[in-house]
Amino acid sequence: MGTATNIDATAVNTIRWLSAADTTIVVPVYQRQYRWDIGGCEQLLADIRAVADSEDRQTHFIGSVLSTMSADGDAAELVLIDGQQRITTLMLLIAALHHTVLHQPEQVDDPTLTAQLENVLVHATDPTRTKLRPHRAWAQVFESVVLDRRSSDAEQRDSRFDDNYAFFRSQVPSEEVPRIWRGLQRLEHVAITLGADANAQQTFESLNSTGEPLRDHELIHNYVLMGLSHAEQSEIEGSFWVPIEQNTGESIASFWRHYLVMTTGREIDVQGGRGVYDAFRHQFPRLRLETLRTLAAEWRDYSAIYRVLMEPAHAADDELARQLGYVNTFGRRMYPLVMRAYRDYSGGVVDRRTLIETLEHVQALLIRRTAVGLGSDRLVARLCRARDEGPDSLVEAIARITPSDERVRVALKYGALPHAAYVLGRLAGVDSVIDLEVEHIFPLAPGDTWSGDGVREWADYSEDEQNSHRALAQSLGNLSLLEERLAERAADTSFPDKRTGVYAKSAIAATRELIDTPAWGTSAIAERTARLTADFLRIWARPATVGIDDDGLTPILDAQRRRGWPRGWEREFEYVEYRGEHWEVPDVKYLFNRVFKRLWADARDHVVTFSARRGGPIFESQAWNGHWDALDETHFLYMGWDSKYMLTAVQGVLEESGLASEVFVKYSYTGEAM
Repeated sequence: MGTATNIDATAVNTIRWLSAADTTIVVPVYQRQYRWDIGGCEQLLADIRAVADSEDRQTHFIGSVLSTMSADGDAAELVLIDGQQRITTLMLLIAALHHTVLHQPEQVDDPTLTAQLENVLVHATDPTRTKLRPHRAWAQVFESVVLDRRSSDAEQRDSRFDDNYAFFRSQVPSEEVPRIWRGLQRLEHVAITLGADANAQQTFESLNSTGEPLRDHELIHNYVLMGLSHAEQSEIEGSFWVPIEQNTGESIASFWRHYLVMTTGREIDVQGGRGVYDAFRHQFPRLRLETLRTLAAEWRDYSAIYRVLMEPAHAADDELARQLGYVNTFGRRMYPLVMRAYRDYSGGVVDRRTLIETLEHVQALLIRRTAVGLGSDRLVARLCRARDEGPDSLVEAIARITPSDERVRVALKYGALPHAAYVLGRLAGVDSVIDLEVEHIFPLAPGDTWSGDGVREWADYSEDEQNSHRALAQSLGNLSLLEERLAERAADTSFPDKRTGVYAKSAIAATRELIDTPAWGTSAIAERTARLTADFLRIWARPATVGIDDDGLTPILDAQRRRGWPRGWEREFEYVEYRGEHWEVPDVKYLFNRVFKRLWADARDHVVTFSARRGGPIFESQAWNGHWDALDETHFLYMGWDSKYMLTAVQGVLEESGLASEVFVKYSYTGEAM
């Protein structure tokens, strides 16, 4: 068997590898900037805690680290080609542990621990040199963090090194340091070292670009089965997972996203490729077999309901099938809410009338918002939260974001009718519009001989008359439904001829009514629009409850958590509505500071409880150098987090205080475009 001469790959213990006296790791100039965010650090810390609490023989594999030898300088160095992000993050975690032990040695009962941590971070012969040397553009910042050199009055700065170090300092109290160190010592990786003749770029691309990355539902599948015996895997796979796949088909990824929105009451960010999987792991951090069986049975039941939503013919009766078909007119955005409502119905929690009422409210919300030009994305999570509070809360939540009759009336008078076949079909009372077509009574592109009254032809209309007709061509009053055979004869036919030759022969009563109109023009369109609008507002009624149209406001729990500090973040918000107060708050950092200071005055116990459970952002001392703000003489708010962490903390503390439903943000144009 041949031996590879230019590549050496060895499975190693990560901490022993880093602690070796001759280890020096250099990040080359071409490497990308360090960019792990707090979310990645949070997952790493959770993995380390899990392996620390596991059986002694269990380890945690963190992947491969690719490097090449360099003879530059006084000693051989490893030039890091792949693995910079993981190694840097581990160094920041170990630095946080080291500084905690140094500042609170009396609370850590292990006299050798300080030296062990130091061996990972710095050279034994020169404690001023870190074993990891980042790109020179970031080296000074990294070293000031790892070596704890940053002075208390240093200039405020935003860096991932500071953010992630601060996160680890906040999340690992001194009494937990030995536990985290135990978990760190169980990390393993494959160290791949290239020889002088190996192609580093080709090896890097092979490690990172070969094969199709796993999709969210595939990661969930692996996560669910990982750690089970073969027999247990076969049981879960056959009894639960296979039925889920059969019920959802190609829509399995959407099913998991909608299920998680339903259960968490939070929108799932799918950007970046793993949003659904990350939400799943956060929702189900541990899946022991008995718990898994119970949960998997629930997933299977919801997948069967999901199939009914996608294929309404499987519904319990014809009317429910029709209503679910109506909901599908608007896509699947409301599936999380409808899934829960249908489950309650099938389980006997609510009756059929209540389910249909919910489906009607959903349709009214969506068609009204579409009619007035409002988007309906990122609405369903707030409705799921409201439903968890009770049926009355759901109705109030829907009413709050459903446009008023007055606004809809204006939109229908002048605007294009959305989902025309669906709207006209329900107005006309027909069961199905599959074999029907939407007909423009005044045609979209009339020929010169078209006439609305049989006297004047289109070519004789003035320019203003023609423009006024075109402006109303796609409005409600100018549209009707026709059978396909009749629609072919109606194209570009003058109105008097269509009255007798087309409309009179239609089986649709609402279309036959057009024969009673002697001439067709803007006044006839306006009159018919007004009449049909009255029916529209009755069928798609706004819930009769006190509420406001907050069309431009986003509940704080649905605010978008953006990673890092994206361009334009300083003008993300136009303002914030806090319990009826109008706050001129331009960005998330300002909001973070103001909310915590306000709650410190109004609901201190809730803030203390939240911060203690989360490990920050409030501390009894300024335990490390960075940007702090004093709440009082003995409590300090750490301000050195990234945007995503700050917004998550704001959402969490408002939930803890019971005030989240009373806080809204109004995005600026810049914020919406980000």
